[in-house]
Amino acid sequence: MVAEARSGGLVRPGRTVGVLLLLAALTEASTVIHYEILEEREKGFPVGNVVTDLGLDLGSLSARRLRVVSGASRRYFEVNWETGEMFVNDRLDREELCGTLPSCTVTLELVVENPLELFSAEVVVQDINDNNPSFPTGEMRLEISEAMAPGTRFPLESAHDPDVGSNSLQTYELSHNEYFALRVQTREDGTKYAELVLERALDWEREPSVQLVLTAVDGGTPARSASLPIRISVLDANDNAPAFNQSLYRARVREDAPPGTRVAQVRATDLDEGLNGEIVYSFGSHNRAGVRELFALDPGSGVLTIKGRLDFEDTKLHEIYIQAKDRGANPEGAHCKVLVEVVDVNDNAPEITVTSVYSPVPEDAPLGTVIALLSVTDLDAGENGLVTCEVAPGLPFSLTSSLKNYFTLKTSAALDRETVPEYNLSITARDSGTPALSALTTVRVQVSDINDNPPQSSQSSYDVYVEENNLPGVPILNLSVWDPDAPPNARLSFFLLEPGAETGLVGRYFTINRDSGVLTTLVPLDYEGQREFQLTAHINDGGTPALATNISVNVFVTDRNDNAPQVLYPRPGQSSVEMLPRGTAAGHVVSRVVGWDADAGHNAWLSYSLVGAPNQSLFAVGLHTGQISTARPVQDTDSPRQILTVLISDNGEPLLSTTATLTVSVTEESPEARAEFPSGSAPREQNKNLTFYLLLSLILVSVGFAVTVLGVIIFKVYKWKRSRDLYRSPVSTLYRTPGPSLHADAVRGGLMPPHLYRQVYLTTDSRRSELLKKPGAASPLASRQNTLRSCDPAFYRQVLGAESAPPGQQAPPNTDWRFSQAQRPGTSGSQNGDETGTWPNNQFDTEMLQAMILASASEAADGSSTLGGGAGTMGLSARYGPQFTLQHVPDYRQNVYIPGSNATLTNAAGKRDGKAPAGGNGNKKKSGKKEKK
Repeated sequence: MVAEARSGGLVRPGRTVGVLLLLAALTEASTVIHYEILEEREKGFPVGNVVTDLGLDLGSLSARRLRVVSGASRRYFEVNWETGEMFVNDRLDREELCGTLPSCTVTLELVVENPLELFSAEVVVQDINDNNPSFPTGEMRLEISEAMAPGTRFPLESAHDPDVGSNSLQTYELSHNEYFALRVQTREDGTKYAELVLERALDWEREPSVQLVLTAVDGGTPARSASLPIRISVLDANDNAPAFNQSLYRARVREDAPPGTRVAQVRATDLDEGLNGEIVYSFGSHNRAGVRELFALDPGSGVLTIKGRLDFEDTKLHEIYIQAKDRGANPEGAHCKVLVEVVDVNDNAPEITVTSVYSPVPEDAPLGTVIALLSVTDLDAGENGLVTCEVAPGLPFSLTSSLKNYFTLKTSAALDRETVPEYNLSITARDSGTPALSALTTVRVQVSDINDNPPQSSQSSYDVYVEENNLPGVPILNLSVWDPDAPPNARLSFFLLEPGAETGLVGRYFTINRDSGVLTTLVPLDYEGQREFQLTAHINDGGTPALATNISVNVFVTDRNDNAPQVLYPRPGQSSVEMLPRGTAAGHVVSRVVGWDADAGHNAWLSYSLVGAPNQSLFAVGLHTGQISTARPVQDTDSPRQILTVLISDNGEPLLSTTATLTVSVTEESPEARAEFPSGSAPREQNKNLTFYLLLSLILVSVGFAVTVLGVIIFKVYKWKRSRDLYRSPVSTLYRTPGPSLHADAVRGGLMPPHLYRQVYLTTDSRRSELLKKPGAASPLASRQNTLRSCDPAFYRQVLGAESAPPGQQAPPNTDWRFSQAQRPGTSGSQNGDETGTWPNNQFDTEMLQAMILASASEAADGSSTLGGGAGTMGLSARYGPQFTLQHVPDYRQNVYIPGSNATLTNAAGKRDGKAPAGGNGNKKKSGKKEKK
């Protein structure tokens, strides 16, 4: 590598225009450094130290942003700011850059800023022997008459080698033979071509054909070569050869000449007559590759015309070899050369390259601030390559010329971002040709702003409904937040804040994408574990100082059918034997199977069916109550021991089930009982004797339930006071209570926000029991539309229907909650033994009735229970005899409002079935007392 300085010192301007501003005035650089490098050097190969050669300060090189600028579209060289070395950045192919030119020089411009200086550099790309010679055809055929005299020359196909200098084609070699010798000639441009010289006359009778091999060899180390087979056919005599009237023709043609334009006409004559005197013109063998694609030759007239598109910038002079042969049996040929000079026209528009842009520009930037540096090139020559550059008028910018074909874009007036935040400057470059050609480029200049706007959102809070057992990593909410400021002040960062009382709770379940604001779950959620999460999303912008906004996100977990029913009575693993006297009439209640499901809504509705019994016709099971009764009178022929298997199934998707097994022992009826009671009346009288104990049990259960409800009321009042204090606190605006849900089993199903179903107060008098709900802030419709698709679609449509209903009108009853006889699953004990009714629409009713059944089942399963007497009694079967129905259990469905319905649960079973409620309008407890009397 060689570096030389072609002129003296450097001129450095000394005036700057402000903070982060470039040079306001440029002076022409007078230093040119020269380097030489071999082609095909690998990327990163050092060319030379431009910092040392230019006398620059290596320490300030990074701040001044030294760059290499060239007119080419590819960046072949770059400068390492740490070492000052200029290195190869892209593949250098001398043949691609300069073609067949003997010297290949790449002109570069070195640009530094603060202050702005320009330096010129030239890199000479030296050739290496990386190309093989090649022939235009795979085989050459010659026809030579046997009458041809020794010494006659025959032009051979010329090989082409893209390399130059000593690496180009140097000589030709001919295979050994006894007829021909090889003469190597040199053209005017220094290239080599070969001629075949006849040294010994041919004899067609002795040898009609001759096979030769021509080898082209270049001068590289090691040398590269190519071979061309030559097939010579020996012909009979033709004693006169054609002759051209001149050996050299010259022509000039414009590079934009259309195909078919006449270039020249060659003429040859032959003294022979007939076919031996008729001339046929064709291209000779010495033509370069591409001549036949650019020019066409008429074989009869010798007229040379343009066939392809000429390009002055590619080749300025074409050397065409033409041969003439007669049509004789042994044709002989003559050769001439045509030199075609291509005349340049203005067919290349200028090219604009933006080498440096200072954007965004502060709106308080002073006048004369340098915005961009542009270089303009034109491939045409002479006047066609002279270029001027201008910017559109009426804008606060101007263009000044610094060096040849270099222009500086500066501010000429004050900028105002509030008026125009961004400029798309149209810069036009126009050459001096006729007609003039121009090029247009656009420079985008942004005006920077300050951070004066916090992040904004269309909603201050979101309500999200997520089905439990969800797939972790799936987005559940995408926060819509934006910042009116310009980047980077508008770059947002999302975080989740941990509540003070539950440190680490949010981070265990949820995460938010810091850049996109997409909220996802880390683990599957469990409705039975926790049904509600209150999150706070904290959003920062990218300004200094940063501004922030908080958004409240309420995540409600909805239920899935992921829990199988559980058997509460008879208890699994414990033996349970029910006594059934022979002669018992049909419809007698033997026992009751009690099931429980931890799920909510219709997922917890249970149905019962008898799947196993020695005698299927003897017993029947209530579909929804689980009550086992006799389907016909007990006969003497019935087996004394009956093992019953009851299938308990829920109503979820998928359906889950379990089985319960109990034993019924058929006993002999005593003679005393037959004599004392008429047929069919003994069980009824026995049940009456048990009435006192049943009423006592009911009183104890009611008292226990009243104590429990009172405790719940006290606890809820305490929680309500705490929540009221919380809402009155300054931070209460960060959280919002979700609005009520309509038309669904929202309490247990998880679709109703928790603050509604927690505020429930019941009195011991079931007729005056009320569902008191604390209304929350109305949740906007947009908030509900942000919930996940995992929410029940029917519920979503009901919510929309309720929103659109006129104010003050109650939504009509939802008929979807009614089931046919074969479709009514449910929980045991939620109906008064009536199999023709429908299930209540509110899960709260189911929970209350299940609580009573659980209490009764627990007492029945307890060995210390005194109900039913000692051995030989009916046990639990007596408890559920014909006189002990659910009318003795307080109806907790009364006066309970069903969301989306016009009715309450007062006497719900009777109204749904079209029957009058049992016991009239009196208290259920009072009816029990009257029966005792």
